[in-house]
Order: sequence, then C-alpha cells, then structure tokens
Amino acid sequence: MIKGLFETHIRVSNLERSIDFYQNTLELEFAHLDSARRVAFFWIGEPNQYMLGLWEHPAEEIFRQHFAFRIDLEDMDKAVDWLKTRNLKPRNFFNDGTQRPMIFGWMPAIAIYFRDPDGHSLEFIAPLPEEARPDMGIVTQELWEKRNAKA
Repeated sequence: MIKGLFETHIRVSNLERSIDFYQNTLELEFAHLDSARRVAFFWIGEPNQYMLGLWEHPAEEIFRQHFAFRIDLEDMDKAVDWLKTRNLKPRNFFNDGTQRPMIFGWMPAIAIYFRDPDGHSLEFIAPLPEEARPDMGIVTQELWEKRNAKA
C-alpha cells in the first residue's frame, strides 16, 4: 500500500530566511506560501513527487531534525564543492573534521552532511550499485573500494 514518502515538514525560526536558503542556496523549486499560517512548501525533484514544508515557530520551539536528499551517484563527486560554493560546511557522519563522504555498508550508500540556518542536519545521499556489506559498517570511500576489490 505505501509507495514512498511524499512530504516532510520541519519547524524554522525565520520563514523568509529559510525560504531564501531552500530556494536560492539549495535550489529547490518553490511551490506555495501560506502567509497567514506562516508555512512555505517546496518541491523536491519533479513537482507533485516529493515535498518539503517549512513552518515558522518561535526559536525556543525549534528542535533539530534530520532528513536526506537523494542525489545521483555521479553528483556525489561534486557535492562537497557545491556545498562550499554556497558557504555551507560539509561534514561526514562521524563529524571528525574532514569533508570526505562516508559509505553506509548496510545500504550501501554514500553520504555527506551539512546544516540549514536553524541547525537541522541535512544530507546528500546516493545509493551505490554494489551489494550491501553490513560487516563493513560506516567507512570512507577509499576503504570501501579497497575492501570491495578484495571481496
């Protein structure tokens, strides 16, 4: 019965700042603004496929959330530089000070993280064509390729 996840909603402390971030920095397609309710909606990918809702609340009512944007694997090589050109700070899963994407062996998928203006944890993630390797845990791309070459 369930076919996918259509929408995600988050609380933001400044709707105009968040609209600017998601529309101009992340380049999501603006869908609708309901000024009276202080909510804005964005399409993710093609219209009517996936949606993000931003609801303005007082700063003390904001709790940090996490969600991921799926990207193509070939775009992952450009993701860190793309984020940096937008003055965003890429970080990996371990938040170890490096900006190397990490691979989740159980999926498998490669991912890099960053934050929005309210501190929500956002992620770019790309599924990998290889078989899952849960035994590998979460590793760098170099280690993933090295271990998979031996397997």
